Amino acid sequence: MEAQSERAGAKRGLCPCITLNFSTRKKCPGKRFLLYDFIKNSEMSDSSPFKMRLVHLDLKGAPPKVSYLSEVFPLFHALGANGLLLEYEDMFPYEGRLRLLRAKHAYSPPEIKEILHLATLNKLEVIPLVQTFGHMEFVLKHEALAHLREVALFPNTLNPHEAEALALVGAMVSQVMELHPGARWFHVGCDEVYYLGEGEASRRWLQQERNTKARLCLSHIKAVACHVLARHPATRPLVWDDMLRAIPEDQLSGVPQLVEPVLWDYGADLDVHGKALLMEKYRKCGFLRLWAASAFKGATGVSQALTPIEHHLRNNVQWLQVAARGPADVLQGIVLTGWQRYDHFSVLCELLPVGIPSLAVCLQSLLHGGFTEDVKAKVENFLGISNLEVTDFTSEGPGSFPGSDILALVTHVSLHLRSSVDTLLERDRYVSGWFSPYHRRRKLVHPVVAQHIQPQALSLLARWSAVVRELEAALHRVFYPDAVEEWLEENVQPSLRRLQALLQDLREAASARPHVAQDP
Repeated sequence: MEAQSERAGAKRGLCPCITLNFSTRKKCPGKRFLLYDFIKNSEMSDSSPFKMRLVHLDLKGAPPKVSYLSEVFPLFHALGANGLLLEYEDMFPYEGRLRLLRAKHAYSPPEIKEILHLATLNKLEVIPLVQTFGHMEFVLKHEALAHLREVALFPNTLNPHEAEALALVGAMVSQVMELHPGARWFHVGCDEVYYLGEGEASRRWLQQERNTKARLCLSHIKAVACHVLARHPATRPLVWDDMLRAIPEDQLSGVPQLVEPVLWDYGADLDVHGKALLMEKYRKCGFLRLWAASAFKGATGVSQALTPIEHHLRNNVQWLQVAARGPADVLQGIVLTGWQRYDHFSVLCELLPVGIPSLAVCLQSLLHGGFTEDVKAKVENFLGISNLEVTDFTSEGPGSFPGSDILALVTHVSLHLRSSVDTLLERDRYVSGWFSPYHRRRKLVHPVVAQHIQPQALSLLARWSAVVRELEAALHRVFYPDAVEEWLEENVQPSLRRLQALLQDLREAASARPHVAQDP
């Protein structure tokens, strides 16, 4: 599911030296006051209105190793989670004809069983999620299955007219359920079904009287839900609600008996009244149970590296307000989504360890009915952080939770690497004045200028290389090699390559003696 908001961006500061000391950065007490004032406007309660509080693990990007999950599951439980929504995508060990769906480092069947065992030990009920309509890129990108696309050019959406398409998702569901016996719920996705109705078969079908895109969408959702219920009567299908929102009540007949909608909104300023009206609409249609979905990370920018806690705290507190508007027995629970990619082909957004402080703040706020100084103190105690800032990225102390070293290093790199390189390459007087792109292309440099620039560049490169080596080692303890390579390539290597290119140009210019610029 794509995230809605692109508002929050990582702040960048200047970094004269390499340091992991967060305590010297400026705080924003005024902004913090405004946030607390906003939070305190919502009534506190002693218990959560959400019986189920699920942590969503989006495994289509940077899936954690099982060893790391064994460390964070106890923390999830301690923070107030009692369930997991596991979106496997290509990390599930599909077999037979579906084996081509597996990622290179897909979990093995014994690893899936170990994950479920770890979840049980930590009282986390597992709900598997398999996309069965939209966001089918990980399936439809394969040439062998491309003929099942709704639109031939785009791998997003499954063609609902093909009997083979329903057989395909049925086989996927069956294989996942085989390793999740006894699951009370199964999430079939069905969000953002882009280009539905634009395929040739759909265009012909829509020309027939009374046929609409809504009817086309619902027919596939019903077919998938019936497949789940026919083979697993005790398992209730869940579905993202966005494709249902605009469908008139009278057209939703038959759907409430088959699925439970998950209402999702990740905005920091979601329409509480509008969500309450949507809940009422679904109730009138006959849906007995509804779910909510907030976000703790992965919803504020497609390439976001640091998690803006304030955004997600506001989002979750407003979901508390939505829950207060409806009957107590309607909302079954809330899913705290933690998106790792906006879709199968996009870059990585915040890594799981980076988002854990946000998850802690959001879970504790949902558990206690709001965010106060007491709740903040509980979060700091759980995470081992002496002073957690929710309005910026300047919390004091690295923390002691699993992956806290990754958070500290990613924060340092994100805030300072690019800016420190920019400072040297764009604002240093010797580089901008005597070794500009003009000079570099022509290999012109005054020897005295080279003596000023080279030591600075070598020192900066050495310092950042040491930090990156430490970060790379930390990432390898948690993630598989391809995820580590991707994150470093996107977030680190561009800046290091700029430094390396400067040094290479300096060496070449200094060795090109006949072309050395003369004193003015």
